[in-house]
Amino acid sequence: MMNTENSRVLPWESQYPRTVLVIPCYNEADRLDAESFLDALRRYPWVSLVFVDDGSTDHTPARLEEIRSRAPLDRAEVLLLCPNQGKAEAVRRGLSHALSRREADYYGFWDADLSTPLTDLPYFYWFSSTLSDKPDILLGSRVRRMGSLISRNAVRHYLGRAFATCASLILQIPVYDTQCGAKLFCADCVAGLIREPFISRWIFDVELLARYLRGHRGRPDYHDRIIEVPLLHWRDVGGSKLRARAFLVAAIDLYRVRRSLRRGD
Repeated sequence: MMNTENSRVLPWESQYPRTVLVIPCYNEADRLDAESFLDALRRYPWVSLVFVDDGSTDHTPARLEEIRSRAPLDRAEVLLLCPNQGKAEAVRRGLSHALSRREADYYGFWDADLSTPLTDLPYFYWFSSTLSDKPDILLGSRVRRMGSLISRNAVRHYLGRAFATCASLILQIPVYDTQCGAKLFCADCVAGLIREPFISRWIFDVELLARYLRGHRGRPDYHDRIIEVPLLHWRDVGGSKLRARAFLVAAIDLYRVRRSLRRGD
């Protein structure tokens, strides 16, 4: 069923940077909303999609092939990984593939369940343009506020807030939400961020920021080159593969990222 949130044409939907989004997928056959992906490709001619199937054991590859075959102007690709590599490596491989195959101004990744609808993508650029000419990184931020529709599981929300606070202290930047699965990186900086495999399996989002900061601390404006975009819409979608033990693993990974940031690895 098509995601109809924010389906009307909005005033900021005009000319936007060429954008390639990597969509990591693992056993997403029951959650993939093909019509929403296709609708976004039709509506936004400046967007291309790279789906990365991370060794799925269900019918995900077939669903992705359906989207690819119906996509307008060959603007969807499917990259198959086997065996399963984990989300971090799937995103890294997808971004590397996109850089080698498609020329764009921004490259990013987006959750396959569309917890953040693709109709929010133009808003990312509109919001950031009010603060910066061409930011290096745009981070979706799940801030619940008046005028937005942010629906989150309460327990996961508070665990996420505790984790984000720790990440903010380690990175020494006031980031509110490190783990939202909607992020964009300018073409000039993304290659350096994905050159090496991630040391963390669960919190590669934090590691991406750490890698950026490690290379840009000397720039007087580095702090202004990262913009958090308060989302218009976000919803918990059933079927998430995140389990309670993931928070323990994330804490261990956060320590490893902190150590690497201090060593300058």
